[in-house]
Amino acid sequence: MPHRLKTAQRIVGAKQTLKAVQGGQAKEVFVARDADERVIRPILDLCNQNGVRIIEVDSMAELGKACSIEVGAAVAAIIEDN
Repeated sequence: MPHRLKTAQRIVGAKQTLKAVQGGQAKEVFVARDADERVIRPILDLCNQNGVRIIEVDSMAELGKACSIEVGAAVAAIIEDN
């Protein structure tokens, strides 16, 4: 799990990640392998269309921990600094 998620400017969650990818702000998107396909599929498709790097993580629990939150996360993104 990339440790840069703890220190980078990031967003967590499907809605925020989708908006970041749509807006061209997402540099990398992290996706939990055990996340619900219907939640992550639109994000994955958009990442592929826009050339955003996708990094798979073993579990939602691991991704949440890497983002310094106490719950699991399906997706998270490192975003451009403004």
